[in-house]
Amino acid sequence: MATMTALNSKVAEFTSTPKQMFIDGKFVDALSGKRFATYNPATGESITTVPEAGKEDVDLAVQVARKAFDGGPWPKTKPAERSRLLHKLADLIEENIEELTQMETLDNGVPLEGAKNFVMASVGHLRYYAGWPSIIKGDTVPNNIPGELFNYTRREPIGVCGQIIPWNSPIINAVMKIAAPVACGNTVVLKTAEQTPLSGVRLAELIQEAGFPDGVVNIISGFGSTAGAALTEHLGVDKIAFTGSTEVGKEVMRSSAVNVKKVSLELGGKSANIIFADADYDQAIANAANAIFWNSGQVCCAGSRLFVERKIYDRFVSDLVEYSKNFRVGNGFNPESVLGPLVSKEQLERVNRYRDLAKQEGSEVLEGGSGDEKEISSGYFVKPTVLANVTNDMCVAQEEIFGPVVGALPFETIDEVVELANQTQYGLGGGVCTTDVRKAHRVAHAMRTGNVWVNTYNVIDATSPFGGYKQSGIGRENGSAAIDMYTEIKNVWVNLD
Repeated sequence: MATMTALNSKVAEFTSTPKQMFIDGKFVDALSGKRFATYNPATGESITTVPEAGKEDVDLAVQVARKAFDGGPWPKTKPAERSRLLHKLADLIEENIEELTQMETLDNGVPLEGAKNFVMASVGHLRYYAGWPSIIKGDTVPNNIPGELFNYTRREPIGVCGQIIPWNSPIINAVMKIAAPVACGNTVVLKTAEQTPLSGVRLAELIQEAGFPDGVVNIISGFGSTAGAALTEHLGVDKIAFTGSTEVGKEVMRSSAVNVKKVSLELGGKSANIIFADADYDQAIANAANAIFWNSGQVCCAGSRLFVERKIYDRFVSDLVEYSKNFRVGNGFNPESVLGPLVSKEQLERVNRYRDLAKQEGSEVLEGGSGDEKEISSGYFVKPTVLANVTNDMCVAQEEIFGPVVGALPFETIDEVVELANQTQYGLGGGVCTTDVRKAHRVAHAMRTGNVWVNTYNVIDATSPFGGYKQSGIGRENGSAAIDMYTEIKNVWVNLD
């Protein structure tokens, strides 16, 4: 058995003391003095404590963000300076990559390799948006009205942005909610997920070190029902961006209506991954496994509905279970671990309820993976699971499980599988495995989903828009689409007569 990776001395020191929130460039406790613990999901043990922000803390953070936007130095900050600050933050993350990687594994459970990928993606994301401030521009518009009129548009920042992130990949989610709005000239109040607040606290320290003006980025910790709700309801917030479940996303929309905030939502998914008989078989097996088991299935666009052409269905399901046995389940600090734990006891109970429900609905539950039983007995672990004999009307085929559980369904024709794939309230991701390029494009175009991967899966980059159709969300993150999400368009007419 491989030796566990030793905890970095900086991580050990960081977690040895209670943490604070970051408001107006300072680290502070909640005004109420309340705190809560964050837990290591691999062991169930408490790591440290963080402040529990209440309505009054949210109000303070919004006030300072408003001051920084309206009357502080931020409106006068030149685009080149915004770029420099984002690059500086990227530099600091890169300099502390080992520490941040271990912190993600400790707080979230993801194995070290996956955690490092999240950290490096954060660096790339910051550098991408650091290139935007000097190229955000308006247009001149031809005049069709009688007279000499000069008609042009401006792109202007929206204002104070309330950002609420999930727990499944904390650091990259935090950076995605900071980089684009800051590049556009907005100020930010970001609430970390209650399950995984630590990387947000460390990110705040790096933001302070990078030299961002006070109040431009504020990072608070707290619960969704209190701090999150206060942020979405606050009259001083101009824009809300939320990543999380569809159920909570609907609450965010309702709360944001109080002052007609701009809203962007990246919500749940029940993505269809379609395997045709003409696919490269070995590649398709690997894609199907990685589409659902990566990050222990805690991925909004995970390929959790696996449609396999009937002529290869039985063989494919059997081979997928065998392939999943290569996924060692264990503590993320064990170099041999491929799958870490689920993030919390509550998430473990949720996934186990769906596994039980699958049996009740008539599915066959086939389990793969392996692990040291002693190592995984104390944490929140679930082995890779394949559900066979699934039909598209079952709860396990329609509801988001958010764990390493995939339902396999057979199909006969292209038209049938497209219809089945689209029979869901969600529309975030989807996959197609085939060697027929015409078929690939035909199916990709017919799928009602914001992202489609052909002969691959879960490829996401800062340069490319990401978001969903239907109840999987509103708006897009990443790429130039995010600039649209964080700017207003102003039209100016000038009479030259």
